[in-house]
Amino acid sequence: MHPLLKPISRYVIYLSAWSPLAGILIYLMAEPGKLGWWNATALIIPLCLVYQFVCLSAWYTCKAAPLRTAPVFRTRTMHLAAAVIISFLWVELARLLAYGLAQFQSFQGLDARFKPQVPVLFGLGFLLYLLSVAFHYVVLALDDSSKAEARALETSIFARDAELKALKAQVNPHFLFNSLNSISAFTSVDPTKAREMCILLAEFLRMTLGLGEKTSVPLSEELSLLHRYLAIEKVRFGSRLQMEEDMTEVSSAIQLPPLLLQPLVENAVTHGIANLPEGGTVKLSGHGHNGRVSLAVENTFDSDSTPTHKGGLGLKNVRQRLEARYGKEATMRVSAEEGKFRVELSFPAEVAEVKN
Repeated sequence: MHPLLKPISRYVIYLSAWSPLAGILIYLMAEPGKLGWWNATALIIPLCLVYQFVCLSAWYTCKAAPLRTAPVFRTRTMHLAAAVIISFLWVELARLLAYGLAQFQSFQGLDARFKPQVPVLFGLGFLLYLLSVAFHYVVLALDDSSKAEARALETSIFARDAELKALKAQVNPHFLFNSLNSISAFTSVDPTKAREMCILLAEFLRMTLGLGEKTSVPLSEELSLLHRYLAIEKVRFGSRLQMEEDMTEVSSAIQLPPLLLQPLVENAVTHGIANLPEGGTVKLSGHGHNGRVSLAVENTFDSDSTPTHKGGLGLKNVRQRLEARYGKEATMRVSAEEGKFRVELSFPAEVAEVKN
């Protein structure tokens, strides 16, 4: 369908653009053409109402001969020929209309007075049609530009989704590798604990199985996964591993990428608690404010013997996933001071719609 006919508001704007053109034609016929204002108005208004529809046909010839691909000579010839033919038909319609009006008392002699104006009307019709062709090429260019932007956005979304899936796929193998190492270590010194870790690991992996196709999960589900992960590590570290949680200032329904916090907690245990003979604490906290949510993972560590791992794989993965999901709207701050290592994430708050 012609782009100016849908929605109807576009056609109204197009029709209103013809009002000044009709005024100019009426003036040319009334004064220089000596038809008089009454005669010129009665003749030109019906002609313009018809011609504005005829000029819409330029859309189809412009689409058939796009400027970028169609030969220049063929394009010019086609539009010039169309302008000549349509202008000729318009003039013939004007002759017929003038003859019909001349049958009425108030318009007697209009057909005779109109004959000298035929070349003028033909030239004006020719120019108006070519103007319509130029206008439609502009509309086509804008339409192509809009489609190109839509395709670029769609490509960007696909690329971001692919990146998210690739980054998310790195999480489970990394965690599984560390867990299996722990189980392997226990098989020779404490088979009971090794068996317990196997059961907990199986439970954890069952929970993560359904996350493969999800782009986001509620915070409550992410915390539930962390509890299972820490339960596995608790078997290994016993009372050396303590956990604190303060999520009272953030809704449990807040959505976030699945397994976003797990690498941070894993780093806290592996690079923090594991290097402290007396053990330490992993603290999870969160709060929401002004449409944003901030989540933090903090752990005790030995600043003299433990590297901060600010550029480690786990932190890099989390940073890339945040950027891929939220772009510049997300931030990640890493700090290590006074025996505390802290990673704080901030991103726009999203809550899943409740389905009835």
